[in-house]
Amino acid sequence: MRLLKTVVLLAGLMVGPAVFAASPGGDQYPPTIAIIIDDMGHNLYEGQRLAQMEQPLTLAFLPFRKHTTSLAKLAYQQNKEIMLHAPMANTRHFGLGPGGLTPDMDEATLTKTLRRSLQSIPHVSGVNNHMGSLLTQQLQPMDWVMKELYRYPVYFVDSRTIANSIAGQVAQAYQIPSLTRDVFLDHEQTEAFVDQQFQLLIKTAKEKGTAIGIGHPHKVTVDYLEKHLPKLDEQGIAVATVSGIWAMRNGNREMFAEGEKQPEVLSVAQSDKD
Repeated sequence: MRLLKTVVLLAGLMVGPAVFAASPGGDQYPPTIAIIIDDMGHNLYEGQRLAQMEQPLTLAFLPFRKHTTSLAKLAYQQNKEIMLHAPMANTRHFGLGPGGLTPDMDEATLTKTLRRSLQSIPHVSGVNNHMGSLLTQQLQPMDWVMKELYRYPVYFVDSRTIANSIAGQVAQAYQIPSLTRDVFLDHEQTEAFVDQQFQLLIKTAKEKGTAIGIGHPHKVTVDYLEKHLPKLDEQGIAVATVSGIWAMRNGNREMFAEGEKQPEVLSVAQSDKD
């Protein structure tokens, strides 16, 4: 059963009642942000720094990368939330690496590839798309993706790497708990740009109650977060995992009833038979 504890929702919280916003369930929360760090698994040093931060970050790991397993285990021990960062075909035809999902795959191949990627990430709670500006516009492969994800106790975050993405809509059609990225933090790797985007994330949270930002394990991003996340308390801003944000938007209820869905763990030999 996924744990959505109040201590996670209110991590880093030191605010007065005036800044609290009502959730759909009637509870009161401060403006709250979630920060997803994509592309985890390549950079050991920055990955360790992120895993060891005090705040409840959500770390999205590329499958089958050199440091994915060890960093995911470390991050989980440090109370971070773990996601699969599923590589999906893009309009610029950049390489996807292991675990890539492409339009030329049939249902069986795409499903097996996605399943193996899920199984490769320890303690996985959710999925978002890595790139995907091509695949997330296409109904058939998105239907196959969500058909597979529906089997597991995982949520889906649409990274919205293109405005025409239908990934979130298809996830909702399958009744998969789903959310959408609000702000990219660091597609320009300068401190000034990261600060600009971080302030936009906070502004969005103040306007909407919650907001989700996506960054990457670049040194400039990790340096910025290390410096500025501890200062959010005094600004009346809370930090939550993605699951925490979902709970705030849904009356603080559990995503899945106990025993409703079970992660399926197959050996390589078994999965070859699928």
